[in-house]
Amino acid sequence: MEQIDKTKELETRDIPSLLWIYAMPAIVSQVIASIYNIVDRIFLGQYVGALAIAGLAITMPIMNIIHAFGSLVGAGSSARMSIVLGKKDVKWAEDILGNSLILTFFFGILFTTFSYAFMDKILTLFGATPETIAYAREYMIIVVPGMFLTTLTFNLTGLIRASGYPLKSMFILAGGALLNIILDAIFIYALDWGIAGAAWATTISMAVSSVVSVWHFFQRSSFIRFRRHAWKPKFYIFRNILLIGISPFSMNLAASAVVALLNTQLIRYGGDLAVGAYGVVNSFSLLSILLMVGLCQGMQPIAGYNYGAGHPHRLKHVYTLTMKANVIIGFVGAFFAMIIPQYLLRIFTHDEALIQIGIPAMRFIMVMFPLVGFTITNSNFFQSIDKPWIAIVTSLSRQVLFLTPLIYTVPLLFEHYGRSGLTGIWASMTISDVLGAVLALVLLLTQKKVFRTAEK
Repeated sequence: MEQIDKTKELETRDIPSLLWIYAMPAIVSQVIASIYNIVDRIFLGQYVGALAIAGLAITMPIMNIIHAFGSLVGAGSSARMSIVLGKKDVKWAEDILGNSLILTFFFGILFTTFSYAFMDKILTLFGATPETIAYAREYMIIVVPGMFLTTLTFNLTGLIRASGYPLKSMFILAGGALLNIILDAIFIYALDWGIAGAAWATTISMAVSSVVSVWHFFQRSSFIRFRRHAWKPKFYIFRNILLIGISPFSMNLAASAVVALLNTQLIRYGGDLAVGAYGVVNSFSLLSILLMVGLCQGMQPIAGYNYGAGHPHRLKHVYTLTMKANVIIGFVGAFFAMIIPQYLLRIFTHDEALIQIGIPAMRFIMVMFPLVGFTITNSNFFQSIDKPWIAIVTSLSRQVLFLTPLIYTVPLLFEHYGRSGLTGIWASMTISDVLGAVLALVLLLTQKKVFRTAEK
């Protein structure tokens, strides 16, 4: 029962040091996770070409859909595990572990089969053109099975972190990312495998990480382990996991749908290079977002545990600290995007046409990232304390409620006044960030009672 004593620190240790202990491994894990896509884009941009980047950008929303179902299970199970550990129920936590894997395998088989059956139709739907579809298809054929391994890894490392092993979770992801970089260099640069090399590097790296993650829960030294009772399907656990996970699931699914619409609009106003430019800018913005999400993942077990244990003052403290830190991260990302966008873009490509399109894109997309930090904090906080519907509305506001209509209306307004329609698309993202933050603030004000009374 040694690990039970360790989880007690979630309700006794001072919040700043506790958030540091849990957030730093989560932040490093998120940054490491982004390396899988960022390194692929760097190697492809430098050694294959701009169309390869555009082809890879086409696959991103498709893989985000697969990740969405992974987050449906992973985020839901880790948040639920934190809450039940706050209630000191180890058997329930082990049941969550087993049932989360059942759901992961179910969704993995479902989407692997669906993706192979409708590959070209899906790629065309998400904006592939005759010039880019060959790159996108070659990548997807190899990487789709690896996406199941990706969701399995992120699900299990989230549970490893929630059960009191934040550093181990970080090291598993760090090892996979390092292997991915090495394999990218070998497959793309040394062996000249092109985009297929990027796919094989990602798939092999995630296979290794998933094996290590599974092994953790079979070790006798692990606090939460795979036991016979954990493998029995329990539909109330399925329901609890899915209810909490519906927020990140909806956010990822909406992001994929919006990117499909966005790619169509980008091709209309700027062609394949505009899609490639967005893919590169998105890699940089993703780094800032993942820092924010990593901090929120560090907050999650602290907030969930103290919500379950009934400590509203600690709940408010960890929320406030996380929100302030994420706003600062947004300021830093926006600062560099404003002053040196061309240098950031050259990390990914030397194509001058793509860089010239990407400079205004980066400035428009990143300028309101301090507000994005506030919105992301609110969405993750309410997810952590089992208020999924507040989290869903907060997370969907930027991309669905606001951005979707804006990418169709704002470009028309820009063209009406003699400006570029492509610039109008970039500006629509700035406007949606502002409106999303305003809605997040309104929803937060309606839920202030959670900081006065927590679940008993």
